[in-house]
Amino acid sequence: MTQQTTSPEDHPIVIYDGLCGMCDGVVQFLLQHDKSDAFRFAAKQSEFAQRALARHELDARTVETICLIENCDSPAERVLTKSDATLRIAEVLGGIWNVLLVAKLLPHSLRDAAYDLVARNRYRIFGRRTECRLPSAEDQHKFLG
Repeated sequence: MTQQTTSPEDHPIVIYDGLCGMCDGVVQFLLQHDKSDAFRFAAKQSEFAQRALARHELDARTVETICLIENCDSPAERVLTKSDATLRIAEVLGGIWNVLLVAKLLPHSLRDAAYDLVARNRYRIFGRRTECRLPSAEDQHKFLG
């Protein structure tokens, strides 16, 4: 069976730090739980991510957050960061993960402050890789370069 070719605008794209152990864990979690095959992925170190983030005046070299790009390469393209990205990912996953949306009741500044605390300590807690992990052959079509 061949993989159906889709445009990036057909899927929300998770931009993650490919050298971060925690970020890699999030990607592995999403690969396992994304039953509707909704997400595509790009390490922030990739050319694709650098170009996409630059369109929103974000520098992939310095951005310290997971990003979610919706409607990529379309006039409706938008990028979500920090807690907004995390909650939108939970919403797209659906099912039991929608329980996380209760966090939207918290002030945005408080949600992002908690996100920033984890982000600042992620390498110390979860480790730092020297290179991005390569996706399995089964998941290769979900990764954008």
